[in-house]
Amino acid sequence: MSTPHPLNQAVVAQALHDLRNGQLRRCLSMGFSERELDVLKHPALVSLLANAQVPWCSVTVNTDVLWRLVGQMNDIEREIATVDRMLRLGASTEMVSKFYGLTHQEVALRRDIIGLPKRRGRHPVLNEDQEIILWKQWKAGITERNFELSDDSTMLELTMDLAEALSLPMSVIWAAIGSWIDQGLV
Repeated sequence: MSTPHPLNQAVVAQALHDLRNGQLRRCLSMGFSERELDVLKHPALVSLLANAQVPWCSVTVNTDVLWRLVGQMNDIEREIATVDRMLRLGASTEMVSKFYGLTHQEVALRRDIIGLPKRRGRHPVLNEDQEIILWKQWKAGITERNFELSDDSTMLELTMDLAEALSLPMSVIWAAIGSWIDQGLV
């Protein structure tokens, strides 16, 4: 005995699901006309269509959408890597929330996942020597990268690079830079 074509079964099941949920437009976008949808009101005809051994429908792949979805996966992986890097470099929960919309609970979970110890309180402020070194490297970084100070994503990258280079907490560097910009010291 031959088996029914699985694509037929899948299309019938999806169409019936959509019809039950009032999604007539989805059925029409699949290629059904109102006349064909009327056939799906009769159980014997539904059974005939679902159990047909010959495929009566076909699949097309929308490659634009496929690659957009694949690209989203790359974006998600890049975002996770950036959040992890930020946390390892001492970014505050507020910074992660501002840039990636994570809640305090999600940030705490992320810290646990990457094995960071629980932090209590704020990082200490910069001493004068640290602030001078940071200022010089920050000025060199914005000159070298040539970007607008209002470009938060580029500023975030520079802040992470400075945190790594200077072994200072990212939240402290971000606060110092923000203060300099607010004071117009650029």
